Amino acid sequence: MRVNKTFTLKNTSHFKQQLLQWSQEFNEVVWLDSNLHTQAYSEYDAILAVDGFTVLKTDAQNAFEDLKTYQSTTKDWLFGYLSYDLKNDTELLTSNNFDGLNFPDLYFFQPKKLWLLKDNILEAHYLAMVDDEIDEDFNTINTLQLFEEVSSNTLKIKLRTSKDDYFKKLNNILEHIHRGDIYEANFCQEFYTSGHITPLATYKRLNVISKPPFASFVKLFNNYALCASPERYLKKSKTTVVSQPIKGTSKRSKDKNKDNALKKALENDPKERSENIMIVDLVRNDLSKTASKGSVTVQELCKVYTFEQVHQLISTVTSQVSDSLSPIDVLQSTFPMGSMTGAPKVSAMKIIEEYEDAKRGLYSGAIGYITPNGDFDFNVVIRSILYNAEKAYISYSVGGAITANSIPEKEYEECLIKAKAMREALLNNA
Repeated sequence: MRVNKTFTLKNTSHFKQQLLQWSQEFNEVVWLDSNLHTQAYSEYDAILAVDGFTVLKTDAQNAFEDLKTYQSTTKDWLFGYLSYDLKNDTELLTSNNFDGLNFPDLYFFQPKKLWLLKDNILEAHYLAMVDDEIDEDFNTINTLQLFEEVSSNTLKIKLRTSKDDYFKKLNNILEHIHRGDIYEANFCQEFYTSGHITPLATYKRLNVISKPPFASFVKLFNNYALCASPERYLKKSKTTVVSQPIKGTSKRSKDKNKDNALKKALENDPKERSENIMIVDLVRNDLSKTASKGSVTVQELCKVYTFEQVHQLISTVTSQVSDSLSPIDVLQSTFPMGSMTGAPKVSAMKIIEEYEDAKRGLYSGAIGYITPNGDFDFNVVIRSILYNAEKAYISYSVGGAITANSIPEKEYEECLIKAKAMREALLNNA
């Protein structure tokens, strides 16, 4: 049982920073921030969940069944992540590539303390065992002095796949496409380094650079995800399910006229639009597995959204599901996100595994929450820094959609554009 209390804030922006800083005393932290993006359609501007009362941590085997049992038994707020390698639970697949991070495949916790922020209204939802701490915690947070930590480490970022190997592998994937094995594959590469960083300072830097609608800071003991995702994987609100795949990227210009020209060129680029439309078809098919008959609808097709460093083509696909359907069934039947796999989905995932040099793990998985009534909202873990503090291993990956019209040099350039924010955040903190 939860005890709820509401507060009215005078300075929402400042309090958000205090709240995030206060969270660092806990071992389990999930912070979700929309950065006030109206296109996020989020229920809240920001959410903080800390201090696990119960926890589900597991590998891919039977992971979704375990999550279904956990969710149906708990019937409470759950926060955590689904790693990309849960594909091995949804299909007969494996993940044998190098893994420098060693995160669990799935991790969810039931928080003792939960804060929900919308406009200047802050709600505290505490489990009854700690409800007498609400006012004390609010006063502590509200009077917290902000400070910035700076790391003195020098980081040397390396590529897991050399540039020459990237082109060889990409050309091999193009051969699969020309043979008709697949139509599209999301081919990714890992950037990595060894060392220690200050996670919160690095996250703040990344968030300032990107200001994305689906930002998240995750701390699960020694494992961290510093996420600046612009992409929603899946949201369920009552009987409505929403997916918003991204495919199609253009760099930005500081010159307004050039920037508008880049935006227009992306909107009308046949190759970029075809990438997006292929994935929309895949998402429609995924949603149809649980949708009420005839309810799958494309609300937006290839709409350009502008972010701090890139323009992106985003489509919005919705469906209606039965009240009686488990929310975990909706997640399982659509996972992983089509924009991070390719089409046909299973064939693309097999080819991805063959040519990528690193296990994806949490990258291209999803971070989010499930509510007591079975609603949920999850992002796609892209534009993110993953950090295992115990192993002193830091990783970020980027990728792009490969189709028959792909030009290897342009695909490589797109990867570098996507990697820029993570690199800047790490080196500024180095």
